Amino acid sequence: MLYLAFIYHMHQPYYTNLLTKESPSPWVRLHATKDYSDMVLILEKFPKIHQTFNLVPSLVEQVEDYISGNVKDAFEIVSRKKTGELTGEDKEFLRANFFKIDPYRVIAHMPRYYQLYMQNQENGSADFTDQDYLDLVVCFNLAWIDPYFRQNIPELKAVMEKDRFFSEEDKEVVLAKQKEIIKDTIPIYKRFSEKGQIEVSITPYYHPILPLLYNTKIAIEANPNTPLPKGLVFDYPADAKAQIFNAVDFMKQRLGRQPQGMWPSEESVSEHILPFIIQSGIKWIVTDEAVLFKSITKKRSGKVLYQPYRLKRKDGELNIVFRDRNLSDLIGFIYHRWKTEDAVNNFMMHLENIAKALKNEDCLLTIALDGENAWEYYPNDGHDFLNLLYQRISDAEFVKTVCVGEYLKSHPPKQNISKLKAGSWINGDFQKWIGNQYKNKAWECLAQARKALEKLKDPKKHDLAWKQMYILEGSDWFWWYGDKMPEFDMLFRMHLSNFYRIIGEEIPAYLNAPLEPV
Repeated sequence: MLYLAFIYHMHQPYYTNLLTKESPSPWVRLHATKDYSDMVLILEKFPKIHQTFNLVPSLVEQVEDYISGNVKDAFEIVSRKKTGELTGEDKEFLRANFFKIDPYRVIAHMPRYYQLYMQNQENGSADFTDQDYLDLVVCFNLAWIDPYFRQNIPELKAVMEKDRFFSEEDKEVVLAKQKEIIKDTIPIYKRFSEKGQIEVSITPYYHPILPLLYNTKIAIEANPNTPLPKGLVFDYPADAKAQIFNAVDFMKQRLGRQPQGMWPSEESVSEHILPFIIQSGIKWIVTDEAVLFKSITKKRSGKVLYQPYRLKRKDGELNIVFRDRNLSDLIGFIYHRWKTEDAVNNFMMHLENIAKALKNEDCLLTIALDGENAWEYYPNDGHDFLNLLYQRISDAEFVKTVCVGEYLKSHPPKQNISKLKAGSWINGDFQKWIGNQYKNKAWECLAQARKALEKLKDPKKHDLAWKQMYILEGSDWFWWYGDKMPEFDMLFRMHLSNFYRIIGEEIPAYLNAPLEPV
């Protein structure tokens, strides 16, 4: 039997300004209405489909802050303004930001939204009336609500059918339903988890690269040619351990049970972090196939890949599964360009070929990918593809979907990996987060701030200062440095400036402008 484990990773960077309680970006709120819940709810139609969903605690925390009203983002604030109260700056912000969704797969399927999109492309602000701005706000927020909810919530369906000439009341309906959808997110995961159709795994709390927190020099273990930051070495194993233990405690409270699985941030692993994961009570982790082949053989082999392994160490044992990168990337990056039937046929063909090559012996094929960003590039936000795929898998006799923990209970690993090589899901190394002069500059700044934290004596500042530091250790800031993404430079400098404000030290002058290597 070919056992198939889907693992969907749900993550957003920590956007919220800890001092103002405002977020400059809306992506937690908008993805919470477009991707997190419907990816689970679709399984109601397919009881045979079992899956694993990986939730990053810092994402869940931000979702909860939206529910409680503890945070608002700039997009929400301007959305809630009456059209007649919009300033010129507000209107410029709307035109610049409220078309941020795929124009061909999403905007073009909403006639009024597409009309406004083309109007903005051709004439900018010249022809925009108050009604245009109101319609734009409604269309944008509607577009970021998944089709599942637009079709199944009568009030949203009515606004969709109206199509244009929206009222302030229509806008309030959309924003109110948006919040209701967000409020149901975690209860949905808990409900499906309790009935056994899904397993919820976790990531270290603020999504850090654990091996680099342990010591940035570990980057050389994955790639000896990695240029390292100058000056201070970031060497804080205790931070890596805290990110793991805090994540376990947080999600245990939300789900009412100890999480069994962990997706290490960016699937980044090394021998150094295994004791912390084992000590936390986690039973299995997932990483990329490149790490497997670096660890035990240089030759790619399905027989080697399609099975779990044991990591037996002095602290205990940990199971590990390795994703099939090619098949995962087909779903994440390629199939959205294909016709739905052709994409599903192709995926099923791969499954059949794997089963035949392994002579129908029991094996585990792991598909692990981003669970939120791919779908807006698919027709109908991925529903056509997923519905057909899940139906075909449900009907097939040679394949069975499983949660990872579910499979490991009945099929414990037969082989041990004596030494796990350091690496991640991007090329099997850490070059995406360290090694170029911009990324290294960010690590140098972080190391200076972490050293300053050691001097903090005021107990009243302790908790907030540590929270801000853990946020700064997240992988997202380093991912984007050097890639001309000013939003992430701004966010990193915001968090780092706030850190110095919290501990009562002068903000370094270099944080007043985008980070530049010296």
